[in-house]
Amino acid sequence: MSDAQQRIDELVKSSDVLLFMKGNANFPMCGFSGRAIQILKACGVDPQAVKTVDVLSDDEIRQGIKEYSNWPTIPQLYVKGEFVGGADIMMEMYEKGELQQVLSQPAA
Repeated sequence: MSDAQQRIDELVKSSDVLLFMKGNANFPMCGFSGRAIQILKACGVDPQAVKTVDVLSDDEIRQGIKEYSNWPTIPQLYVKGEFVGGADIMMEMYEKGELQQVLSQPAA
């Protein structure tokens, strides 16, 4: 596992709700990242409680997260160490009530 993969793995495992995004919760740097934060807010998640990783500030993480998840786009949401998906998947899950359930489950 490369250094970047190791760092990503540690980040994923250390936070209940983790969003790899462009920018941060207070200042998203792309529409999809902004949408992801809005979806989390709509689910009742305090944006300050979400650990965010700005992929624009670390190119190794930006490339490495795509390999780590085998998912080509950013943002990427992880809940309790599990990959959930990007902004489109988050929206679909939110509309079905599934994302709210994932976010409200206690840690195993």
